Amino acid sequence: MPITNLKIAAAIIMNTSGETLLVRKHGTTAFMQPGGKIDANETPTTALCRELNEELGLTVLPGELVYAGNYRAIAANEPDTEVDAELFWFRFGGVMHIGAEIAEARWVYPDKPAVELAPLTRDAALPLAADYVRHA
Repeated sequence: MPITNLKIAAAIIMNTSGETLLVRKHGTTAFMQPGGKIDANETPTTALCRELNEELGLTVLPGELVYAGNYRAIAANEPDTEVDAELFWFRFGGVMHIGAEIAEARWVYPDKPAVELAPLTRDAALPLAADYVRHA
């Protein structure tokens, strides 16, 4: 069966304590970066701003996001699917409100998350975050 390619935008959200925010969707077990699918009429930054608002109640402007790179990984919750992810950094210190399909959000230290992780989070986002914390 061919692999489906899913284009997404996701955020490596860091707080001042060096933790990064992970979310888990309803009906799933793996934690991942907040974000989601890029619609046909969206740029990666506008898609991510929309997703952060829907999922966490955050009002983020595209100019507040810092590009971290493009990464690919097997999708955590969709069989025979690979995510093609545009990752962005975002520093956050305010209040969020879980919404949309999010069941749980957790702040974790990137070098010891202690939760089940989606492949993109495990192989790309958390290593980037850990490297950032080491060099901050």
